[in-house]
Amino acid sequence: MLLTILLALQGDPQLKTDHPWYPGELAMSTFERLFAHQAEVYQRVVGQAPRSDEEKALASWLWRNTHYWHGTEGHENLWGKGFADGGDLRTREYWTGLFAHGYGLCGTTHSQYTAEIEYLLGHGRGRGLGVDGHNSFEVWLTGGPYGDGKWALLDHDISTVVYNADGTALLSIPEIKADLKRMADPKFKPERQRGWLVAGLHKDDAKGVFSGYHTAEYFAGYAGAPPVVRLRRGETLRRWLKPGLEDGKTFVYWGQNLKMGDVPGPARHLTWVNQPEKMFKATSPSPYKDGQARFANAVYTYAPDFSTADYREGVIDESDKHVTFEFYTPYIIGCAPPNFDKEWAIYEPGGKHGLVLSRAVPCSVSVDQGKTWKDVDGLDATDLVKGYRQYFLRFNAAPKSLAGLSWRTVCQASVSTIPRLKDAGTKISYEASDRGIVSTGPTIQQARVVDGAFGTRAVTLEIATPRKEAATRLIVAAHIASACPPDPSFKYQIEYSVDGKAWTPVVKDWQVARRGQEPGDYWSQSMMYGAVDVPDAPSVRVRFRNDSGKPFLRAEAHLLYKVAKGATKVTFDWTDDAGAHKESKVFPGGAWELKTGKNVQTRWVELEAVK
Repeated sequence: MLLTILLALQGDPQLKTDHPWYPGELAMSTFERLFAHQAEVYQRVVGQAPRSDEEKALASWLWRNTHYWHGTEGHENLWGKGFADGGDLRTREYWTGLFAHGYGLCGTTHSQYTAEIEYLLGHGRGRGLGVDGHNSFEVWLTGGPYGDGKWALLDHDISTVVYNADGTALLSIPEIKADLKRMADPKFKPERQRGWLVAGLHKDDAKGVFSGYHTAEYFAGYAGAPPVVRLRRGETLRRWLKPGLEDGKTFVYWGQNLKMGDVPGPARHLTWVNQPEKMFKATSPSPYKDGQARFANAVYTYAPDFSTADYREGVIDESDKHVTFEFYTPYIIGCAPPNFDKEWAIYEPGGKHGLVLSRAVPCSVSVDQGKTWKDVDGLDATDLVKGYRQYFLRFNAAPKSLAGLSWRTVCQASVSTIPRLKDAGTKISYEASDRGIVSTGPTIQQARVVDGAFGTRAVTLEIATPRKEAATRLIVAAHIASACPPDPSFKYQIEYSVDGKAWTPVVKDWQVARRGQEPGDYWSQSMMYGAVDVPDAPSVRVRFRNDSGKPFLRAEAHLLYKVAKGATKVTFDWTDDAGAHKESKVFPGGAWELKTGKNVQTRWVELEAVK
C-alpha cells in the first residue's frame, strides 16, 4: 500500500554560524551560496572583492584549498560489481565529494572541481590535465591580460598557481613547462605571486609534475543532488567534528585507513584545512602535522512513534504484516572495519556500526530501490549498506508491534562543511526549504530504467516521490562514452515528461567544449548534467539521448519535493576556556547567539525534528 499523505517532515534544515572560515552548510549548499561565501572570504583575505575572471577563479581556488584535502575515498558500487570492479570508480560528483568526503586524490578532486568552475565561469571553462605523476587543473580565463581567453593553471591539490615573471597574468601548464626551472621555483621572484606561494604544500611539488603535459579531461565531473537532509519526527542528525563518536574510540569511515597518529581512518598531514589563515602570504609550505585534517561523522538516530501516525513520515509501503522505511543522505554510510591495521579493510566482511538496530526484529535491507533484498542477521546490518547513500529497511512485522524500536545510521562526513562556533560569541542562522529528496542512482542498480538501456545511445529513467508528494525540482546527470578525442560537434539531450508524451528540455544541445592549446591525449568519457524546476507532479520520466551514437554508461535522477513545515531543535556542544557547554534552541524562531569564550572547540552539532 502506497501512502498519499503529507506529514510534518522537517525538510532541508540548514545552519550557518558567523565563523570566518567554517560557517556550515547554509553558506555552501548551493553554488550561489558558495560563491557569495567565497567572495566574502577572498575580500577579507586579499582586501578586495573578486570581479574579474582571474579573481573569481582565485577566490574559488583559495576556498577549495582550505576546505578539501588530499586523500583516497572509498568507492561506491556504481556498476553493480562490487566496490573494486566494473568500470570507472572515481567519485566524480561534486556535492558528494564536498559533503560526504571532503577529500580526494588529485584526479578525483579536479574532476569534481570542473562542476564548480562550470557554474562559476561558464560552459567548459575548467578541465583536468594529466601531467607527470599527477592530475592537474586548468581554468579558461578571459579579459585583461587573457584577452578573448586562455588556459591558466589552477591546481588546489598541490596548492599552486603560477604567475609570469612580471606578475601580470597566470600561466598555463605549457607555459610553465617551457620555463620550468624558474616558474616552478618558489624562490624565483616571490613577489610576482601576489601572496600565493608556488607549491604551497611541499616545496618540490611543482618541479617535477609540470615537466609533462599529456591528457585533457573535459567534463570529468558533475554536480548532482544538492546536500538535502530530510528529518522525520523522532529522528536526530548529530555531526561530530572529530573521529571517535561518543566514547572517542568508535571509528566509522569510508576511505583509506592511514592510521595517522594512531587514529584509524582517512587523514592528511599537509593541508591548509583547519589552518586557513596561514595560506595567504605564506613564505613556506604548510607545516607537517599528523592528522591536520581528518574525517568527520554524521549520525542519524531514528525512533519512530508507532503509537501515532508519526512513523509514516518515513514509510514508503506498509500492511498489517510489514512496514518499509526509506533513507537518503548527502553523506556516505561508513563502517568500523574488522581490522584497523589494514588500509582497505572497509571492503571486507565484518564491518560494524554503520547501521544498527536497537533490538532484533525480522527485517531485510535493499540498496537498489527495492529490486533485491537481503535479510538482516542480528542487530548490525552495516555490511548490507556500507558505501551507499540510500537504503530501504523493511520490517516483517505489524507496525503496532514495533513500539520502542529505533535504529542508528553512521555516515562519514566532511569536517569542512559542519558549522563551527568561534571565540567571543557566535551568531547562528537557520533556514529550511521544506523539501525532501528521492534519488534513482547514482549506481546503475538504483536507476529505474523504463525504456532503452545503459550502454546504448538512449535510455529513459522514471522517478517518483515516496508518498506521492508534489515534486518541485529535477536534477539529472549522465556518464557518457564520448570518444577519444571527444567530438565537439556532437550534441546530447536530457528531457523530462510528466505524462510520457510531452517532453521538456533539462539540458539542450550539450556539447563537449574544446578550446585553446591541447595535449596529445584525452579522457575518452565525459559527464553531462543539469537541473530544472518541474510541475507539481508525483512522478517524472527522464530521457537521455544523443544523435552521435555514443553510449550512456550510467545515468541518475533526483527529485526535490514539498513537505509540510516542521520544527527543528538545534543543539551545539562545545568546550572553551570556561569548560564544557551544551545549549539548544527550537527553530523556526528568532536570532540565536551563543556566549562562547576563548579557545572554542566545537564537539558536535545536532538537528532534531520535533512537533
